[in-house]
Formats: sequence, C-alpha cells, structure tokens
Amino acid sequence: MRINKENTIGLVVDIQERLLPAMEGQEALLNNCQILINGLQELGLPILATQQYSKGLGETVEPIKSIIKDFKAIEKKDFSCCDEAVFAAELEKLQAKNVIICGIESHVCVLQTALDLKEAGLNPIVVMDCVSSRDYDNIDLAAERFRFEGIMMTSYESILFELTRSASAPEFKAISKLVK
Repeated sequence: MRINKENTIGLVVDIQERLLPAMEGQEALLNNCQILINGLQELGLPILATQQYSKGLGETVEPIKSIIKDFKAIEKKDFSCCDEAVFAAELEKLQAKNVIICGIESHVCVLQTALDLKEAGLNPIVVMDCVSSRDYDNIDLAAERFRFEGIMMTSYESILFELTRSASAPEFKAISKLVK
C-alpha cells in the first residue's frame, strides 16, 4: 500500500518535558522527530499533538512545540490517543485515513494508539526512528507487536520521500535538504 498526502496526518504522541529525558537515544529521537514534523508540514500535512497528564509530565518540549504550526496540544489521561474525545473529533474533522505516528513511549501510548487506529479502520504508520521508550528492549518488543498486528513501520526518510513521490515535486528540494 502506497501512502499519499491525501487524507494523511501526522501525530506527535507525548513528547513531554518529564518524559523525554528518560528515553533511550533522546537526542536522536528529538532530532528525527523535528525532521519528520518539518517534512510533513512542508508537504502540507496537518499535525496533531497529544500530552499525557500534563500536570504531572509537563508540556510538549519546546523544540517540538515551536515548530508545529498553530500548536495546540490535546490533553489525555488514557494511554491511547483514540480514547480522547477531542482527538477522535479532530481525526473525523480532518478525514484522516493514514496517521503517521512519532513519539513516546513506543510500547505504551504509541502502541495502544496504533492498535486502536487500526481497529477503527485507519492506517497507522509508526516511524520507528521517531519513537522511543525508557529501554531498548521495550522498543524492540513494540516493533514485534506492530509486526504481529500488521501495523506499518518505516523511517522518517522513507515516509517523507514516499509522500513526496517524485524528484520533480515542488517539495523535493526542501525534503532532500531536511534528510541530509
């Protein structure tokens, strides 16, 4: 299945002040997520962002918050974004079919969200170099579960070029510059 820009959105899951420092490879994670978000926006895709219990875990980190156009976090307490009514309403409003997911933690909120999106008939696409957990074993276990459940996994470079489709696309130069 080819992923096209139409009916596709980005989802940033819980990249928050008190969570990010505990993640494996946090610097690479942050850098990769910034590239992905900038690329998705260059391609004209809307971005949704969630925050898990902001009172305890803090706000979305500034390097992410500052690059998302018209940033407004969707507050949640359930692990799956899909259990939050505001998130579900936004998906419906955007007529999303494909949801490109980055964030933390891969084996909890990212996993449960991807499972629920798939069950709802949508196509979750987990960008594996843009997700993390507190330890590498949980990242690996999440990947195994995604594979078992038939949930697509990719890299930021792969999905950005897939959405761009051609070197003649107007966004190609900007996307190429981002991934270098």
